[in-house]
Amino acid sequence: MTNRIAALRKARGLSQAELADAVDVTRQTIISLESGRYNASLLLAHKIARFFGRTIEEVFLFEEEEL
Repeated sequence: MTNRIAALRKARGLSQAELADAVDVTRQTIISLESGRYNASLLLAHKIARFFGRTIEEVFLFEEEEL
C-alpha cells in the first residue's frame, strides 16, 4: 500500500512532528508511514484522512494483488 501523506503534508507546510501531534502519534510513526515501512490501522487512516479533508481512498492507495 502506498500513500500520499508526504505530499499532502508538504502542501500544507507541515513538519512530520506537526502532523504527528495533530493525529496523536509519534513523529517516527509518520516517518514509517511516509516511507512505506508501516501500514496505518483503520483508525489512524481515518484520522489522517479527516485531518486533510480527504477520503481514506484519496490518501491511501491500495494495490490489489493478482491471484
